[in-house]
Amino acid sequence: MAKKFVSIAIDGPSGSGKSTLAKNLAAKLGFAYLDTGALYRTVGLYVMRAAADSGDAGAVEALLPRINIECVYSGGVQRMLLNGEDVTGAIRENAVSKYASDVSKIPAVRSFLMDIQKDAPKKGDVIMDGRDIGTVIMPNADVKIFLQATCEERAKRRFEELKDAQGLTYEKILADIKARDEQDSTRALAPLKPADDAVILDNSSFESPDQSLEAALRIIKEKRSDVAVR
Repeated sequence: MAKKFVSIAIDGPSGSGKSTLAKNLAAKLGFAYLDTGALYRTVGLYVMRAAADSGDAGAVEALLPRINIECVYSGGVQRMLLNGEDVTGAIRENAVSKYASDVSKIPAVRSFLMDIQKDAPKKGDVIMDGRDIGTVIMPNADVKIFLQATCEERAKRRFEELKDAQGLTYEKILADIKARDEQDSTRALAPLKPADDAVILDNSSFESPDQSLEAALRIIKEKRSDVAVR
């Protein structure tokens, strides 16, 4: 009988620490990690560079044939290649966030990226993070965690991370996060929301990513006692 691979879905709003948690869990459990948000950010970056209107579905769809995205792993880190260029750092720029949110609402973009995401659980034990992993991409995931934190706490963390960026203020980041939350939770296509069987993990009061990791590991062990921690 073929081995049943284990899949873990981590969803949550922008800035809640999903990617950090997913990477840390993957290292602890020996799972592959696919950062799905990076896929949308890569498309968003291309649209931004093309000076196209990210809210114009037709204009964005017309650009898709020109986009080639590859996920490669180096030293356990997922790196994103856009038409051969390593854009791992560029896609994390604050300006890209709105473009990523806009393009994620376009059905053609979601279809364009769907195969990459849906194939991963068939190849091995995997952890994915995003906004619709437990509801759309991996509805049958063995463990579903919805990671959240207050808007203010997420803005504070983001500001500390980007405080050297010229002209960037806490107030601007907070406004951007609130706008992103509104966009993501009210979009018609795969809105941001916990899956019915997801465990809610609020890390607003946590002082370090290690606390999120420990809490998530407890949830995973409760759901899948056979999953071994390295």
